[in-house]
Amino acid sequence: MHDISSLKVIDLLLDAVCIVQADSRIVFVSAAFERIFGYTPQEVVGRRMLDMLHPEDQAATQGQVASIMAGDLQLQFENRYLRKDGRIAHILWTARWLPDRQVRLAVAHDITERKQHETRQAALYAISEAAHAAQNLESLFEHIHGIIGRLVVATNFSVVLRDPTNGELRYAYHANAHAAAPSAPRCSDSRCAEVVRTASTLLITPDARHGVSAPVPPADMASQARYWLGVPLRSESGVIGVLVLQSYGEEGGYTSTDQELLQFVSTQVATAIERKQTHERLQQMAQFDALTRLPNRMVLMDRLQIALARARRDGTLVSLLFVDLDDFKRVNDSLGHAMGDLLLQRVAGRLQGCVRASDTVARLGGDEFVVLLESGRQKEHARTVAQKVLAAFAHPFDLEGSVLHMHPSIGTALYPDDGGDAAALLGHADRSMYLSKQEGGNQVRGDAPLASEPAHGGTRFSA
Repeated sequence: MHDISSLKVIDLLLDAVCIVQADSRIVFVSAAFERIFGYTPQEVVGRRMLDMLHPEDQAATQGQVASIMAGDLQLQFENRYLRKDGRIAHILWTARWLPDRQVRLAVAHDITERKQHETRQAALYAISEAAHAAQNLESLFEHIHGIIGRLVVATNFSVVLRDPTNGELRYAYHANAHAAAPSAPRCSDSRCAEVVRTASTLLITPDARHGVSAPVPPADMASQARYWLGVPLRSESGVIGVLVLQSYGEEGGYTSTDQELLQFVSTQVATAIERKQTHERLQQMAQFDALTRLPNRMVLMDRLQIALARARRDGTLVSLLFVDLDDFKRVNDSLGHAMGDLLLQRVAGRLQGCVRASDTVARLGGDEFVVLLESGRQKEHARTVAQKVLAAFAHPFDLEGSVLHMHPSIGTALYPDDGGDAAALLGHADRSMYLSKQEGGNQVRGDAPLASEPAHGGTRFSA
């Protein structure tokens, strides 16, 4: 063994030469071992090499050791070790068993930088993929949380976004094992505000503050994490928010390396968030009425088709209420279109207050609304809801000081009695509504004539 250790040229190698016994106890390491693993040769001689191995790589590594002990020459085997400073070192090994000396001779090549680059590039790709695959922003944030968790410890992770209309910071995503999600979405953490204001990363450790220099008020530091890392989310429109990581001690602290990793992916994260926000805005515009925020005709028909399929399968009922405002034109003519729009918004609110969260209130256009009810097996359900609507409209509307009485004409349709498909049901409810309107309005009708017949009197549910 002394002839190997006496060759000082080994200490000039960038790779670490290691000699270990069969039980992985270290006999000799070259000088490069300290650069790669963080320990001096004096600190590790006599220790087991496997004790420094990353826990997740134990089984695979011991399998490779068994192969080497059987006489195989091991080339290009990768695993991970925990450095003295707690960071992970990625190692590419060449090793063989020397039976005459009963030791393993191995050369450790540090590929940490290469693996970090590969991991970063993979993270960028994964974030881009998540922006396309995620169904909504919440799902996107969950994906991003998982991706960042593969780069750094991200047990306690938050996304804080800036509201472009008023500049207020709000929690868009919050996962913290030590602190419950805020009861209100508004973020009052001055550190987040500082990161957004300065567009600079802020790393706070127990010993130092790295980044911007303004002090954090003592009140903000009370009961806070030992390590706090906030990275601005920059886009072409400016800083849209902050990625926040917190460590309370047991997860390990954050370093400048973690800061660099988070900064590396933050621009891609900001792009993904803006892309998903734009998609959701376009989806909202395509599916919901811009004035009342109610579902539009397209969404109503889609939900009606689903409800009918469920009703056919389960033998249940589906009801429609077609609601039209009586003499709405008078409001626009006398008070102006702005007051007319406000009235439609108030009407939407009252209609929603008459139904369950599982029901649908949609605006077809103008002053026409449709209520979709899955009525179970109760034929009277539509009539009951219609009575609630009439009662709700009995109270006048306050339009910024102008008190206005407005009443509805309501037509109903019931599946399967009044039609077997969406078009037939909607047509029946529409014709029934016109019967209600022809008889003076403020009532409910369900006895529509056939589409080819003129509307005429029928049985009135209520007046």
